[in-house]
Parts: sequence; structure tokens; C-alpha cells
Amino acid sequence: MAATYELYTLRLHSEPFINYSYLIVDTRTREAAVIDPAWELNPIRSLIASKGAVLKSILLTHSHHDHTNLVKPLVSLYGCDVHISRDEAAFYSFRCDRLTTFEDGQQIRIGDTAITCILTPGHSYGGACFAAEGSLFTGDTLYIEGCGICTTAGGDPEAMFDSIQRIKTIVQPETRIYPGHSFGMPPGCTFDQLEERNIYYSIDKKEAFVSFRMRRTNTLFQFQ
Repeated sequence: MAATYELYTLRLHSEPFINYSYLIVDTRTREAAVIDPAWELNPIRSLIASKGAVLKSILLTHSHHDHTNLVKPLVSLYGCDVHISRDEAAFYSFRCDRLTTFEDGQQIRIGDTAITCILTPGHSYGGACFAAEGSLFTGDTLYIEGCGICTTAGGDPEAMFDSIQRIKTIVQPETRIYPGHSFGMPPGCTFDQLEERNIYYSIDKKEAFVSFRMRRTNTLFQFQ
């Protein structure tokens, strides 16, 4: 079945961070959603205008500042709704105008395009991924090269393990992954490619996963 949406990737930065945000545009209605808008407002506005899109929703994988810092100006400009998981909003007291919270498995519709919310705690208390036909937007839950840290408030490596194991049961090998950051590989790799590159995705024992995720390391990863 052909996807009902167009997908555009935005590489946005503010030193030392580089984030990936995504614009989903419903093919028929031109209604749109932006996922984790960060850092640079003008490229997002220009892309929305160039595609003839109408921004209806902001989808947040979690509440960390580098994934949410453009929520306020976008809501002010477009009057769009903001979606974040109920657990995330409650734990971190996340608030903004036009905020709507979702539960696990809930669908958000952008025109004819259905986006499914999947709770994936671990990096944050109520983190989530968003599934659309053929695509999974993973925020800081899962990268092509690894997974998010579990050391900040609300982080939990055991929950991260469970979330990754759950993702394995949901996605098809040909599903493409669109994370919030890159550490070498560009967004859009398929999950069968990820299996070859991501040691966290390959570890199938919780104790081993937690030990490896929480190990002390002096390695510095460079956003790309």
C-alpha cells in the first residue's frame, strides 16, 4: 500500500547540537505535522510554505529542550496543536498552548494519514515513537548507531531495553527509521540495515543491555 504522505527531513543545529526534525505532509489535503521542531525556525517555515502545506500538528517524542524549543513560536505562527504522551507531560510538568496528550496506541490523523503513538520510555519517563506507513520516528529512543542515554531525570535503562524489544515486535524489516540525531549514518535506514550496525538493538538479555548502556566511557560521540 502506497504511503498517503510526503516526508521531508530537516537537519537543524545550534552548537553543539544537531537535531533532525521531520515534516509529514498529507498528499491529498496538504495538512502537515512537524516532529520535534528544534533550533532553526526559518528553514521549517520555508519548507512548509514551499510544499503548500498547512501545519496542523506538532508531534513530540519527548520533552527535552533540544526537541521542543520551537514549539512556542510555531504555535504562535500557525495555531497548531501539540501532542505529547500523557506520562511525559505529567512527569516533567510539560506545558504549552494547545497541548493535547496521548496514550499508547492512540492514532493522530493528519488528513488521510494515520500516525500511531507508541510509548517507548527509557531515555525519558514517557518518551514515544511515531509510526506512519513505512516509517518510524524514534526521537532519542533509538538511533541508527545506538540508543539514547538513560542517566537524566526519568531515564531508565531497563525501560529502554523493554522499549527496544517492543519495537522489534512492531516494525517490519523494510520500515525506515528516522531518529532525532545521527552519529554517522543518515536518517532513513531500514531496520534490517540497523540490525547490522546497532549493538544495542542486537542485545537480547536485559542484564547485559543495562550493563552495557550504563558503562562508564570516555568516548565522545559527534552529532552529524
